[in-house]
Amino acid sequence: MASAPGWFEGTSLNTAVLVPAAGRGERLGPGAPKALRELGDIPMLVHAVRSLLAARGVTAVVVAAPPDGVAGVRDLLRAQLPAESPVWVVAGGATRQESVRFALAAVPADHDIVLVHDAARPFVPAHVVEAVIAAVADGADAVVPALPVVDTVKEVAAANGAETVVRTVDRSLLRAVQTPQGFRRAVLARAHAEADGFGAEGATDDAGMVERTGGTVVVVPGSEEAFKVTRPFDLLLARALLERRAERAAQARADEADGAAESTEIDVVR
Repeated sequence: MASAPGWFEGTSLNTAVLVPAAGRGERLGPGAPKALRELGDIPMLVHAVRSLLAARGVTAVVVAAPPDGVAGVRDLLRAQLPAESPVWVVAGGATRQESVRFALAAVPADHDIVLVHDAARPFVPAHVVEAVIAAVADGADAVVPALPVVDTVKEVAAANGAETVVRTVDRSLLRAVQTPQGFRRAVLARAHAEADGFGAEGATDDAGMVERTGGTVVVVPGSEEAFKVTRPFDLLLARALLERRAERAAQARADEADGAAESTEIDVVR
């Protein structure tokens, strides 16, 4: 389901991305809500929204903020993003799925494709977002980016106060799923409408809800840079990646300046 490079220029489909950011993120330790933890003096949520807006095809982002922090998150994004950025902030709910439902209700009517992205994945590359959008536009009901599982995986059972291995799982059939996950809007809306029938509040992702309603979920390649910041060690990885990106950007600027200087020297010689 790969798209040609010019696909986004020729499509009339609009894509909205929902970003549930109302959780506390207690596994990350004490402090601000997880989405507002800073990386390089910039909240993780801002990094995530910037990454999404850098992808072709994204024409709206709806953030579900803590109910008591909507105004603060709106002011934060307004200050950190370019003027007229297509970003809206709504009150989230008590659970992730409730926050997604509230954000979905705020999506403009002319948006046919809806993505759901974790605010705690601040550095998802644009090409991953674009691959998800393209796969939905090509006809998939639901799409997830994923990476092959590299560790050996064991199924265990508790017995006499200890865990014992039941079997070794074939990891060639396993994938570690990331976000953004993409959906045809009607598919996501139906999955949430039917959620109460199968206890979807326990679902860890929206694609799982679509599976439970009988939908097919397509997988596209993910990225190691789209990892989720969940524990303190993940913060260290995120900061290291941010530094690496800053170094690459600085090198790119230096190369561009060297190229401009070389061009000027050639013009002078001529």
